[in-house]
Parts: sequence; C-alpha cells; structure tokens
Amino acid sequence: MATVQFTQIISRGCGIDVHKDSITATIRGDGIRTETRQFTTFTSSLIELKQWLHENKITHVAMESTGIYWKPLFNILEETFEIMIVNARHVRNIPGRKTDKRDSRWLSKLLIAGFLRASFIPPKQIRELRDLSRYKTKLIGDRTREKNRILKFLEDSNIKLSSVLSDVFGASGRAILKALTEGQTDPKKLCELGRGSVKLKKEALFLATDNRINEHQIFMLKMILEDLERIQTMIDKVEQEIDKKVKVFEPEIKLLDTIPGVDRDGAIGIISEIGADMNHFPAAKNLASWAGMSPGNNESAGKKKVAKPLMAINI
Repeated sequence: MATVQFTQIISRGCGIDVHKDSITATIRGDGIRTETRQFTTFTSSLIELKQWLHENKITHVAMESTGIYWKPLFNILEETFEIMIVNARHVRNIPGRKTDKRDSRWLSKLLIAGFLRASFIPPKQIRELRDLSRYKTKLIGDRTREKNRILKFLEDSNIKLSSVLSDVFGASGRAILKALTEGQTDPKKLCELGRGSVKLKKEALFLATDNRINEHQIFMLKMILEDLERIQTMIDKVEQEIDKKVKVFEPEIKLLDTIPGVDRDGAIGIISEIGADMNHFPAAKNLASWAGMSPGNNESAGKKKVAKPLMAINI
C-alpha cells in the first residue's frame, strides 16, 4: 500500500484517543520528537497531561467525540489550547486504525495536516444556559406527571373537580386539595372553598366534591402535593438562574420574540441550543444539520432508522 504524504499545516499538535478510564495522547510537530503517553481520566492525571502539552508548546489538540468521556478533558484544556472535537465517523473513513496508540498517532497526523473538521462546541456560557434550559424542561415534565397523578386519585375518589374547574390547580382547586389532605371530606364545606367566579358554581362544586375518598388516597394526595410544591420551588430557582444567564442576550431574545409563535421562553430555548453567534455555521443547512433538524432516510432490510447528523454533538 502506498504511503500517504501529509503537508504540515499546524506547527505542533496532539491527537488524543479518549476512553472512560484511560487517555492515550500523541504529540508531534516542528522541533519535537513524536511521543505517545497514557493517562488516567482522573483530574490530577488530566492536569499532568495539560502540563506535558504546555511544556512541549502544543497549540492544537484533536480528540473524538466519544460519548461523554471527552468532556472532563475538554474542561481542563479548553482555556489553554485550540481544541478540535471531531466526529469519529469522519476519522474511521481513513484506514490504519488498530489500537489506542495508533488511534492517537493517526489523529495527530490528521491534525497537523489540517485534515480534520471540528464540530461546533458552544461557548461555556451557552452550555451552562443549555443545562438550565433542559433541566427546566425536565422539571416541567415532572410537574405535569405529578398533576396527572393527582387527577387520577381524584377520579378514583369520585371527585370530579376537572368537570367543574377549568384549572384544578388554580386557587380554588388548591384550596380544596389542601382541605382534602387535612382530612376534610364534607362536600358542603369543600364547595365553600371556591374563590372568585367559582363561587357562582357552588351547586356544581358540591356535586363534584361528593366523594368516596379513603385514608390511603388522602395519604397519596398529600405526598404528591408535597412533591408538586417541591418541583415548583425548583422550577422557580432554575428560572431565576436562567434570568441571570440571559441578561447579555436580551437584544437577541427580543428579536426572536418577534417571530410568530415564539415567546420569551421559546427564544431562550433557541439560544440555549444553538447560541447567539451564527458565524459558526457556513450556511443555514449546516445549522439545521448540527441541530438535528435535517431530514434523512436511513433504511436497512426494510426497516427505517433515525440517524443523527454527522455534525451533531450532544453537549
């Protein structure tokens, strides 16, 4: 097989093969001997790797986007070196990769030759906002599930609040739920807890609260309501932290908010996923691909599979 000739583009670089518990790194370039070393993934060992690269005046580092295992190393090296997180599929298209040592050597060759295409990694500010935004979405999902559980126990108890109240978890509904958890089951007293316009539905509310609730159901309602309050408290705290993070993006949020169907929360969600600087993407199709929005057809043996875009990396 003919030897592949490389034209050097980067002066000094390092190729790193990343695994859960080990890291294999190879440095090469002008004025240094090509050398391969192995490190663990503990922070102290990663710092040793950083010092070794610094001593050899390495400027660029390339590593594959292996699961989530590249992230601890990225956190250590991010502020010191130009890091390229590359899609493993792109590198595997080129032959000659057998072991961890050969993997790291091959990556270092491709790096200094300028053959690698880096995937976009949002800046730390955006990554933190993304964590908060996704966690808020998860908490909202938890809140919805707990509300559905409460509705289930109400139906099991012959309590038809959802047939009378437009929002079971509004002021009137919460007052009735609180009374139920405290052992109040008399529909005459429960229907008196209606507030605002609900007071006009007193007769319907009496019929809706005529119940067959038992001690077990009261206990479960109390536990679920407490959990619901805990989740809401967490959502409020996350929203406060999000408000701090997005202050610098207020102009972009206001601009996105002008799009029909996009409110402030939607605008924050968009920025948390793709950032505010579109210069990272050559064209709209690149952005769509990175965000996982490009349509594709991955079919094998008559079965269609969902394929992630090559540029997409979940941070």
